[in-house]
Amino acid sequence: MKSLFILGGALALSSIATAALANEATEPLVTVPETQNQVAASPFNTFQVIASDEQEQAQVTSVSQLSDVQPTDWAFQALQSLVERYGCIAGYPDGTFRGNRAATRYELAAALNACLDQISDRFASKEDLATVKALQEEFKTELATLKGRVDGLEARTKTLEAQQFSTTTKLSGEVIFSGVQSNNTSPQPSGFNGSNLLGPTGDNFTFNYRATLSLLTSFTGKDLLITSLQQGTFSNPSLARGDNAQFGTSQGGLAPGYNQVSSDSLGLYYLGYRFPVLNDKGTVYITAKGGELSDFTDTLNPYFDSDGQGALSGFGIRNPIYRPLSGRFSNFGGDNSGLDTSGTGVGFSYNISDKFNIAVGYLASAFGAAQSTSVSPGVVGSGLFGGDYAAIAQLTYKPTKDLGFGLTYVRAYNTGILPIVNFGGGSGTFRANLPFFFTPTSSHSAGLEFSWKATPKFALSGWAGGTFARAEADGLTLTNDGSALGFAPKGSDATIVNFALAASFPDLFIPGNMGGIIIGMEPQLVSSSVANSTDKDMNIHVEALYRFKVNDNISITPGVVAIFNPEGNSSNDPVVVGTIRTTFTF
Repeated sequence: MKSLFILGGALALSSIATAALANEATEPLVTVPETQNQVAASPFNTFQVIASDEQEQAQVTSVSQLSDVQPTDWAFQALQSLVERYGCIAGYPDGTFRGNRAATRYELAAALNACLDQISDRFASKEDLATVKALQEEFKTELATLKGRVDGLEARTKTLEAQQFSTTTKLSGEVIFSGVQSNNTSPQPSGFNGSNLLGPTGDNFTFNYRATLSLLTSFTGKDLLITSLQQGTFSNPSLARGDNAQFGTSQGGLAPGYNQVSSDSLGLYYLGYRFPVLNDKGTVYITAKGGELSDFTDTLNPYFDSDGQGALSGFGIRNPIYRPLSGRFSNFGGDNSGLDTSGTGVGFSYNISDKFNIAVGYLASAFGAAQSTSVSPGVVGSGLFGGDYAAIAQLTYKPTKDLGFGLTYVRAYNTGILPIVNFGGGSGTFRANLPFFFTPTSSHSAGLEFSWKATPKFALSGWAGGTFARAEADGLTLTNDGSALGFAPKGSDATIVNFALAASFPDLFIPGNMGGIIIGMEPQLVSSSVANSTDKDMNIHVEALYRFKVNDNISITPGVVAIFNPEGNSSNDPVVVGTIRTTFTF
């Protein structure tokens, strides 16, 4: 009978050893509670979160805990003895033993080896010892193989520990290659037809790249320090210079250009630290460089809010009211003496319940925040709270995991001269970004966002945003009656509107791929207290893309972005940008 005890124990323990050493079992034999402490994603949603899994093995102490073992079963007494006398058995997570399950010889050898550690010193008779010796001889080859596997795993573990980069830090990377072809057109604001205020888009095929290396450091398992280095050649989409012109249109700008440290050298792109508070219901964000308001909250555009995997255009990523300050290094003026217009500040997010979240945040321009006194040219204010800034408050409601709504408020201020704060978020018309030209300007913005995953293969998202800007000093504005610049007295107001509807098609044609269509109106100035200074015609943004997943680390996304009535002027030819984006992640 004791031989039966040993054999029963071997069968019971077989899957535990196999799962731990060779991954041959298909499901665990013990209950494994998981605790995942997830930290919010990176500023541009390409970082992998740091998670920790804590596993515990619950030991069966009574045969009555095994629901499929009955007192009438032929092996009941044997199993009862193994459990209660020898402590040499474990069950499946659902409290079953599954005694009819077949076992391989490797599993039996592993179980025998583990069971012998528990009961070998408890045998009293020579018959028992002889039985054990016979079993050991029978499975000698399998036991030797198992020992070799264990020794090999131990050696590999030691090698990994000796060669690991860091005990606290992971390296994450993203590289974007992009071929771009646009039609050669020179869209002008209404009232400036035939002028050269905005330069041409050009018709040369270009190749751009952006490389980002991020160090993700966790000191407690729940916090996250992000240090990102970056270099790229995408042009700054906001008021980019054209040939023989001071400015260029911002419409149709590609997404990677909205988040880029520089075009000529490797530099620090993002530096920030976040940690949980209030029993992990809240998260505090401290951003030293590269911040955007969208870092603090959900933008409710899950399939497109990534400049490497999502929308091709900067407008298609998210509601532009999230981006009065962008995570970029401005080269305004083209003399390589640009200013760091990315955000520096703090934020806080709190889960009121499993359905409601509230988030607040404040960002100043990194350049201005670092100045203790006013500097010139162009920066009137200084310090974290004395210059250009943007602040956000958002309430997010998700009644189900597939449906969400967001109500957003943004307050922004631009001290003037330099376009550090863009009231069109860097996309949209010239007037939308600088409604009162280079005049100190404040704004209140409101936005409504939603996302709905209707089916596993179809989802909708969208937004509407309005920005109400006010001139804080006497200044100028672009008129549309041919007089070029008009006087905008202090207190003048302007209203800027944008909206979009985005449809995504996950797993389109092939699992892992995605198709997408985005239609909307990029920010444009629709009303103003200054006469004849609005964009007359509604611009229409149309974007179509298809992301092909080559493997888990490479994706290729061809697509086209077209802007009809660019700069809010129906006299302009459409701006058409075709691109093929290849994204590598590691």
